[in-house]
Amino acid sequence: MAAQLVQEHGSPLFVYDSAVIDRQYHRLRSAFKRCATRIHFAGKSLNNINVWRYIHELGAGFDAVSIEEVQLALHAGFAPQDILFTPNSVGLAEYEEAIRLGVHINVDNLTVLEELGAIYGDRVPVGIRINPHILAGGNSKISTGHIDSKFGISVHQMRHLHRIVDHYNLRIDGLHMHTGSEILDVEVFLRGAQILLDLALDFPHLEYVDFGSGFKVAYRPDDLETNIEELGEQMCDLFANFCEEYGRELELIFEPGKFLVSEAGTFLTTAQVIKQTTSTVFVGVDSGLNHFIRPMFYDSYHHIENLTNPDGKQRIYSVVGYICETDTFAWDRPLPEVRQGDILAFKNAGAYVMSMASNYNSRRLPAEVFHHNGQFHLIRRRQEVQDLLRDQIEVQWNQPALS
Repeated sequence: MAAQLVQEHGSPLFVYDSAVIDRQYHRLRSAFKRCATRIHFAGKSLNNINVWRYIHELGAGFDAVSIEEVQLALHAGFAPQDILFTPNSVGLAEYEEAIRLGVHINVDNLTVLEELGAIYGDRVPVGIRINPHILAGGNSKISTGHIDSKFGISVHQMRHLHRIVDHYNLRIDGLHMHTGSEILDVEVFLRGAQILLDLALDFPHLEYVDFGSGFKVAYRPDDLETNIEELGEQMCDLFANFCEEYGRELELIFEPGKFLVSEAGTFLTTAQVIKQTTSTVFVGVDSGLNHFIRPMFYDSYHHIENLTNPDGKQRIYSVVGYICETDTFAWDRPLPEVRQGDILAFKNAGAYVMSMASNYNSRRLPAEVFHHNGQFHLIRRRQEVQDLLRDQIEVQWNQPALS
């Protein structure tokens, strides 16, 4: 089937499986069934609107981090009230546009909060993103809740925060935090949750508490992952005790991206060259960091399978790309013997892969295919050279410039 897909849509190629997304979504729902829980998909992890529509049909809301994501989520069918807009380092204009579109906003900046208060007062409910000062996550680039992070309002700024809230009579209806990604330890989530719930007691008008996400998925065979079921049991107990103390039931929100779509994605590439050097055997494939930057940017491991020769003799390879950079997907990786033309499958390619892809080296973006109910649907066509020229304006130097 992989060879047929590559023949039809070209190589490289992203393939997503709806059954895996469905499984992950319902696993999460089941783990937190004792809580009043909403799942908001982190759209930044995989930005194809067909995938967004499918996740919307499952019953999820949407976590947007840019006004463009808000606009695309509305296009994909999410209702404004089901979208949470939680940007960072943006000015007042994006928040005002989000408010105009009817979506809910989470603010992580005291200056912007004060500006919003001066304009809207208590007319627009506002959520607050808190930085709990917890160092967590699988890589420094995805640790977002520590003391040096740009994200959130520090737990040590609560006095200032309450001054602004009181002065402008702001209605704070939600608290939000996100400590990082690929967090394995359930205790890290619970420690952050306790910090947020302790702060929540000082906000009388809350409707929800949002714990972000950061669940670790398995990248290697037999890899460890976040025990979602254990987390659900303990978090629901903690949240139930909080709601009893708070005096009424609130809603619990999680914003998974990777947990829902990472394992659903497979990236198909084709071996173009086998290059023997004095120390290494390289497999050069028809892709690079322009399509799949995670191993280079995050030092992430992605399991690789040789779909064409799965029973071949094991050899040691370094799998590299075709970009004019050191774009190594895997160093010294044992694989069944790879030959020119073999199709290699990179696993866990659903999250933060195509959504981070670029046209570096003027390479075209690959196609995307969605497998659902036994059928493969093309959901993004492979780029052509004319697509690289579409937004460029060719200037005639001998003509006068426009004033």
